[in-house]
Amino acid sequence: MRDPRLRLPTSPGFWRSPLRGPWFTSVLGLVLLVGITVLFVTGLVSYAAYNPDLSPVNDMTPDKGVLGFYLFSWPTDPPWLYRLNQGVHVTLGLVLIPVLLAKLWSVVPRLFTLPPARSLAHALERLSLLLLVGGALFEFTTGVLNVQLEYVFPGSFYPLHFYGAWVFFAAFLAHAALKLPTAVRNVRRMRTESGRTGESGQAGESGRTGESGESGESDRAGQAVRTTAEAGRTAGRADGDSDLVSPRPEPPTVSRRGALWFVGGGSLLMFLTSVGRNFDGPLRRTALLAPHGGAEPGSGPNGFQINKTAAYAGIVPAETTDEAWRLVVVGRDGATVRLGRADLLRLPQHSSALPIACVEGWSTSDQWWRGVRLRDLAALVGYDGDPPDVLVESLQRRGAFRRAALRANQVADPRSLLALHVNGEELSPDHGHPARVIVPAAPGVLNTKWVARMTFGDL
Repeated sequence: MRDPRLRLPTSPGFWRSPLRGPWFTSVLGLVLLVGITVLFVTGLVSYAAYNPDLSPVNDMTPDKGVLGFYLFSWPTDPPWLYRLNQGVHVTLGLVLIPVLLAKLWSVVPRLFTLPPARSLAHALERLSLLLLVGGALFEFTTGVLNVQLEYVFPGSFYPLHFYGAWVFFAAFLAHAALKLPTAVRNVRRMRTESGRTGESGQAGESGRTGESGESGESDRAGQAVRTTAEAGRTAGRADGDSDLVSPRPEPPTVSRRGALWFVGGGSLLMFLTSVGRNFDGPLRRTALLAPHGGAEPGSGPNGFQINKTAAYAGIVPAETTDEAWRLVVVGRDGATVRLGRADLLRLPQHSSALPIACVEGWSTSDQWWRGVRLRDLAALVGYDGDPPDVLVESLQRRGAFRRAALRANQVADPRSLLALHVNGEELSPDHGHPARVIVPAAPGVLNTKWVARMTFGDL
């Protein structure tokens, strides 16, 4: 009769997979060490792209305090900088999901280890693991929901993801500092032992010439189980990871390397079904798991991706007609001019080839924008030399970033436009008609659509 204690997850014998062990866990941990570090850095860079220290309207995390120590003035070169950074951040996050799930599966017996704390040091380690696992699940879940445009958060995505990232990465660094030497030793040891097992296996084969194939297969299967368990226990005893190895493993149906290939295949599938939203044309149709994958939303010059439609933003068509709409530009000492589309079209027109890139990780290739340079508008209201910062306000009635601030270097860039046309045609309502901002390397939300007012000055 089976020991009833083995039916409880607190018993080591309850977990019988022969795949669990220090080597499998260590390989996954090393992959996550590199991947999550890149995720964290690209996430911080993405936050800096908003110029949150420029104006409260850009800062979605006003209570960040010292966590904003690294912020810098976001550049305009190269113009694809934000597109690359955010594409890497979101795509890599999706690719790491199978690795993270496999890693959590490999260490799940530790969640049921008794006693919960054997010492103060062990209790602190368990607490750090709680923050690590909880932080990982929180960050990846909120990230995926944001990518999928499912805004079901108990607050704004920006502070939740920002503060969660710092908590998670602090726990991650502490865990990595404790476990990295062990992980490296485990990988090296298992490689050495695999080589020795292969040599002894070849010797055994030569000594069993003439035995039946069925008997040989049986012996090899049994030997594989014993070798896997014994190697894992040996490594575990050396590094304190013996709780990962089952004392009663089931016969293996796949090797640990095979399991790693399976995890890698899942990551490859995530990559192939999401990366296409960073491109136009046929490649975008491969992004089956992304809202901005598949076919383009329309055809013609305005037939490229958008996040917010005019209807969603509450834009009333009567407000955007040539007769009704006026752009208010305010500058030095309150100097104010009001310009209709006809007035703007009489000003010098310039063109820029720039992409659109959004925080959800999708982007377009370069679109040809044409309109008035921002620095020329600043000159109309008294800033003939170096232009200052600008606060841009939209007709948009709901949603975040109805107002956005741009730094002086962004205003001064000759590619920064108040665009009136795109790809040789007037802007469509969904792309910001009658006028929108387009700035090189800026996040999509700072390229304000349906512009109604621009206030130049130090912010």
